Amino acid sequence: MPNNSNAKKAMRQSEKARLRNRTGRTTLRTLIRKFKTAVDSQNIAEIEPAFRQVTKRLDQAAAKRLIHPNKAARLKSRLSRHVPKPQATT
Repeated sequence: MPNNSNAKKAMRQSEKARLRNRTGRTTLRTLIRKFKTAVDSQNIAEIEPAFRQVTKRLDQAAAKRLIHPNKAARLKSRLSRHVPKPQATT
């Protein structure tokens, strides 16, 4: 238990930050899971919007330092391999 008012405030702040970070990470994991299920189902109409949403959220999480920026880049790179390339029309 905190012994002075500064420690009490720090404890309150860290608890708020912990909950905020936890919900942010949970949301991120859920979006990644949805993208992977779209890839598994081979539904091309779902894959592209899901990938765009995941990359946007990864960038936002990295900007807020919820996750490390290098981790966000690594995840985006790995997920982008599953997005089908557009077919060239000639």
